[in-house]
Amino acid sequence: MGINNFAKLPVLTKNVMDVSVIDKQHQFNRKISIVTFLGNDIEASKGEIFNLNQKIYKPFYGFKDFQMIVFAPKGTEEQVEKLKKEIGNFTPMEKWNFIIADKAEITFLYESFNTNESLDANLHISKAFIIDKELNLRGRKNDKDMADGMLYGYDMQSVAELNNKMKDDVKVVLAEYRLALKKNNADREI
Repeated sequence: MGINNFAKLPVLTKNVMDVSVIDKQHQFNRKISIVTFLGNDIEASKGEIFNLNQKIYKPFYGFKDFQMIVFAPKGTEEQVEKLKKEIGNFTPMEKWNFIIADKAEITFLYESFNTNESLDANLHISKAFIIDKELNLRGRKNDKDMADGMLYGYDMQSVAELNNKMKDDVKVVLAEYRLALKKNNADREI
């Protein structure tokens, strides 16, 4: 019998704030969530979301516990609806969740990620974040492209980073849960 050994994706921040504090219809708990912050200028962020849709959402949306959580500030509802229609023209939208919140809620949730970057004045950051089923922010601790090695979020403007880093890291997180599920099922008595 072979033993599968693979590196787990590091936990960078434990116990981030659950989205359910802002919107009771959604939760990070028991889901693998890709989280983004659109900001006030949806038009400027649109290309990032389309990159994320192509490189991350489409390959993984079939997984049961996978979801996309996109935060946008109050006042952007019409722009968000337009964006959802544009994405929906060529993508099944069932795992895309757009949450409209006020500035304080978005800022408070983002700050719970405890990253090395801040949201800009428009409540935007061009990064996508992986939150696991236990409310942990996952990423890399020894990324060669980062000065301190810490990769908290993946640059949505870079198709290469989404394709070469984030896609691999989402695969690792999904594999971790599949292995845990197999082990739990194998440990049960019949």
